[in-house]
Amino acid sequence: MSGVDWDAYARDVAQRLVEARERAGLTQDAVARRAGIATFTYQKLEKGESNPGTPANPRLQTIVALAHALEVDVCALVPPQT
Repeated sequence: MSGVDWDAYARDVAQRLVEARERAGLTQDAVARRAGIATFTYQKLEKGESNPGTPANPRLQTIVALAHALEVDVCALVPPQT
């Protein structure tokens, strides 16, 4: 995936997380607890960044745990490769 705009990709993942969480009727804290991650970490993922100005880059294990917590397929959280 050379030439990928990682900032845009991370924002897309963030938006997908927000939408899935809202559809599930869950709080950020509830999703984080279900996924076994810190609420602060989840909040950063919903912002699409790990540190200010740095795009989020969650581990595959985290993405799978979030999909399970939100009761969605992993593909619903990860944008298609373009």
